[in-house]
Amino acid sequence: MRGRAYHCGVGVLEIKPFLETGHKVRFVGVSSPNNPEWESSGKGVDDADGGEQPRRALVTGITGQDGSFLAELLLEKGYEVTGVVRGAPDRPLGCSEHLRESLQLLWCDLLDVDGLRNAIAQIRPHELYHLASPSFVPTSWEQPLQTLEAIAGSSAAILEAVRDIDPSIRAFVACSTAIFGEAPESPQREDTACRPTSPYAIAKLAAHQLLGALRQRDGLYACSGIFNNHESERRPEQFVTRKITRGAAAIKLGLEGELHLGDIDAVRDWSFAGDMMLAAWLTLQQQHPSDYVLASGVGRTVREFAQVAFSCVGLEAERYLRLDPTLVRAPEVTLNIGDPSHAREALGWQPQLSFEELVERMVQADLRALESAQVSAEHA
Repeated sequence: MRGRAYHCGVGVLEIKPFLETGHKVRFVGVSSPNNPEWESSGKGVDDADGGEQPRRALVTGITGQDGSFLAELLLEKGYEVTGVVRGAPDRPLGCSEHLRESLQLLWCDLLDVDGLRNAIAQIRPHELYHLASPSFVPTSWEQPLQTLEAIAGSSAAILEAVRDIDPSIRAFVACSTAIFGEAPESPQREDTACRPTSPYAIAKLAAHQLLGALRQRDGLYACSGIFNNHESERRPEQFVTRKITRGAAAIKLGLEGELHLGDIDAVRDWSFAGDMMLAAWLTLQQQHPSDYVLASGVGRTVREFAQVAFSCVGLEAERYLRLDPTLVRAPEVTLNIGDPSHAREALGWQPQLSFEELVERMVQADLRALESAQVSAEHA
């Protein structure tokens, strides 16, 4: 297939050709109680000549942790996947670099409304996954305006374009259980009252409520995935989970002597990012759209995470943990734990990787990375 160039806002965007795999779409692996006929059909989309075309998916945030796991899943299922990327065509693809030759890439700023509309009109995806947004909550206090624009503004632009260009496109927008904030209950469900406490959470709630309003008014097939914390070895190192797993690996290798953390009794509901992306895909395979809290349903402390991480390398966490008062946040009124009952009943979904397996996976990845860096430094 020859490469194409699409005009998207300002400038010409190169479109890389798809990898010629010849794969057919196969929806397999998880039952779907609300739409078994969709699950069992195993069909792509018929074209004008009576042939069968692979389903097309457009993914924002494809360079990040979630986007890379989702892209792997979609490619495995036979989709043609287009990732929206900011910057120059030769910029690194982050977590999806290993998929570069299998992806169609489109360079566009998510705040370029005309560019987004042109992209959706040209590609005409069957499914659209909007994952891109700032994800490090503390930064949202420093840049509240940019946070609102990046999260609520981009979601509004995408949903408006879907409505105006092709309302048959099924859209998934990544939300966060941060929207619940100081909620009156824990665990939180889809109908739990929202009391967000940060610019990040307020922006996510605005996008979430806008999606619901457009779905009700215009009949869009749009789903909000309300994610609890989800991790992997692809998580950036400024997040506490990677800080812990990398710290445990570095101490094991003798590269560091202690690990500085904030409130180690803070509670989080952690799952594997790959499991969460399977849930995102399942939301768009149902007969009717809905919103879903996606979580393990089990709260664990940062201390527990550290204890499991250090045990993976045969060490006792308490010997190496140090409290850093500058990293301590204000106490949380409500435990941030999700109730995944709706997703379990409607999608047939639940996390597959256990908490202990997740932490082990992350620690081993950090060990390999640090050992490789050591070898490279010795040979330099």
